[in-house]
Amino acid sequence: MKEFGDQKELLYYKRLIDSIPFAFEFKDPESGRFYQHQPAAEQKGWFTITSLEGELLEKLEEKLAPLADLIPHHLVITDADGKITLCNRQSAADLKVDREAMIGKHIRELLRIPDQQIAILETLQTGQAIRNRELWDRNYGIVNTYIIRRHDGSISRVAGVFHFLNNLKDAEKMAMSGRIAAGIAHEIRNPLTTVRGYLQLLSGQLGPDMNRLFSALLIPEIDRANGIITDFLRLSKTEALPFENLYVSDFLKNYLGKFLHSEAFLHDTDLTIDCRKILPETAIPGNKEELLQVFMNLFANARQAKRRNKKLKVEVRAAIYGDVVQISFSDNGSGIEPEVLVHIFDPFYTTKDDGTGLGLSISRKIIENHHGELRVVSTKEGTSFYMEFPIALTEPNEDR
Repeated sequence: MKEFGDQKELLYYKRLIDSIPFAFEFKDPESGRFYQHQPAAEQKGWFTITSLEGELLEKLEEKLAPLADLIPHHLVITDADGKITLCNRQSAADLKVDREAMIGKHIRELLRIPDQQIAILETLQTGQAIRNRELWDRNYGIVNTYIIRRHDGSISRVAGVFHFLNNLKDAEKMAMSGRIAAGIAHEIRNPLTTVRGYLQLLSGQLGPDMNRLFSALLIPEIDRANGIITDFLRLSKTEALPFENLYVSDFLKNYLGKFLHSEAFLHDTDLTIDCRKILPETAIPGNKEELLQVFMNLFANARQAKRRNKKLKVEVRAAIYGDVVQISFSDNGSGIEPEVLVHIFDPFYTTKDDGTGLGLSISRKIIENHHGELRVVSTKEGTSFYMEFPIALTEPNEDR
């Protein structure tokens, strides 16, 4: 009787296993026997898994949400009716919505474009995932969709990932605008050079009044215009500079120092160059002529910030922080107002009557071309510019 009961129980478990609608593998730890289960294609069975369809997916999305917020693109998941079950932070930020308020809403309320343009709705309708489709509507990007199906093959969720490329498109537009502007500037400079040559030729053949007009006004103004164009072309230039390993202490004291000490002497300035925190073998990859221009621009700004009845002091200091060399350039001038400080690196922004507003823009461009960073801190006690450069790898016996 007991044996008959065991047999019925075994048949019961066999029917139970046969009705499971998904494949799995099992190895018995005692006997070592291996079992594989494959459900029949037409298998309907009386066994269903309800937690996978509801609670488990909801819990999975809840756990997935913090990870989705780390993705720098749009990630949205909807149910089979197109209602949003997950919306990551980047989607909400770019589309300017409250993402919590979007949960449970139809995806058209998030995207605010016609249904026929919404990739997730297309996937829900066709049952086909979308791979790397380029989209042009009010936003530009690449879209992919992924289908999560129930055990019976019906759609439970559709995940959509949109690589939001508006910023890249805007950057490309700006780059093209810059190239066009550089081309125009280059073409303007050529006739200016011709006009200047003719003015010089004519100035010796006219009376003294016209000669003074040419030499004191017209030719200097053409030179000034040419200088602005040259600076602008320098700002837009992107070709690689010829670099060498510059030993920081030697560069600051013996190369840069001779120019800065000359300027300091001419303008009655106290100059300090401090390299005590830098080892003699510490080097940065760079172009000394380009970096000289940066420091000369900073010195010119320091002179213009000099206080009345107070001697100008300039300090150049170098130190190592981790894997970078930091060089600071500080003055005791009048400082920069906060509303001006946020714009000082903008091209053509200047508070000087005779300035072009390109000096600091060019300086930052040069530092960036050296794979470095230029930042500024200013108070009423003065202004400090901080330049950070990667340390160069040098051979022990490399010549200096």
